Amino acid sequence: MQIVHAPHLPVREEWLARRQEPILEPDLPIVDAHHHLWDRQSGRYLTDEFARDVGSGHRIVASVYVQCRSMLREHGPAAMKPVGEAEFANGIAAMFASGAYGATRACDAIVGGADLALGDAVAPVLEAMLQVTGGRLRGIRNPLAWHSSADVVSSPVTPPRDLMANADFRQGVKTLARYGLSLDAWVYHTQLAELYELASAAPDVTVVIDHFGGPLGVGPHANSREQVMAEWRQGLARLASLPNTRMKLGGAGMTVFGFGFGFGFGFASRETPPSSEELAAAWRPYFETCIELFGAKRCMFESNFPVDKGMFSYSVLWNAFKRLAQSLSADEKSALFSGTAAATYCLRLPGDES
Repeated sequence: MQIVHAPHLPVREEWLARRQEPILEPDLPIVDAHHHLWDRQSGRYLTDEFARDVGSGHRIVASVYVQCRSMLREHGPAAMKPVGEAEFANGIAAMFASGAYGATRACDAIVGGADLALGDAVAPVLEAMLQVTGGRLRGIRNPLAWHSSADVVSSPVTPPRDLMANADFRQGVKTLARYGLSLDAWVYHTQLAELYELASAAPDVTVVIDHFGGPLGVGPHANSREQVMAEWRQGLARLASLPNTRMKLGGAGMTVFGFGFGFGFGFASRETPPSSEELAAAWRPYFETCIELFGAKRCMFESNFPVDKGMFSYSVLWNAFKRLAQSLSADEKSALFSGTAAATYCLRLPGDES
């Protein structure tokens, strides 16, 4: 795989502090269905930083840690190096489970990064991850986002172009079913047809589509938003027809969506960060399409922090999500904010314990 410079916006704490809002519906239980933790040249986002965000006013009861190549093992077989990340995330989970960092059960579910291109040979890696996480491992994600344009980059890792069609990779995905693990997939809207074929070929594996399904707004797609939306909707409609698919709503703070500097919004270049009203208005077409196609009980909200933190704060983000869901029923809101994530990642929420 080709390694390039991380394309994420820098986190500017002083800039983020310029936008303060009262917390909407502070008692609503939330599972943050997608976040990362790391210590890199681009910044540090570990226990203390995440604890401050989840403790900023919303009721975050649990979270799902998702693969981002943190703390890979330095030594040993290459296939086993991602076991280090699962072990790292489980250590953070143990710290939060102590109660010393607040009431949130952070990293209560872990999506690891075992190389699925190993095919059947990925089984020992999955077993090692299950062992070091004490059962918290609930899914796997591999880098899949690929585009022919050098202006469309959302990760420091560029996968092979046709990885989803690779026979060994598909066998690796099917192997997940043996362990009751799901597949998280971050792809662009230009790849949704390939993801449909992959999800169709592995009906026993729950396929979680990350970040609204990746409708692009940069590079060759910067000035063709209507066409993008039409192609994106068509691709999602096919995926929604498969009962084993789920949708994550979030990730639009990444530059590839186009809201940072384009679409007339320029959220990342203003003197003051965007408000939750502005974010909700910008994302409503994506939100409403996903709810229409998948239904609220197959969708879940995600922060995608710290990646999206370059454009808005944690508290403002969840206010925006709550504004998007204002017109939905209590059951639908419960699914979006906690129920779907809990069901997908086998989480026991407060009140579920007998």
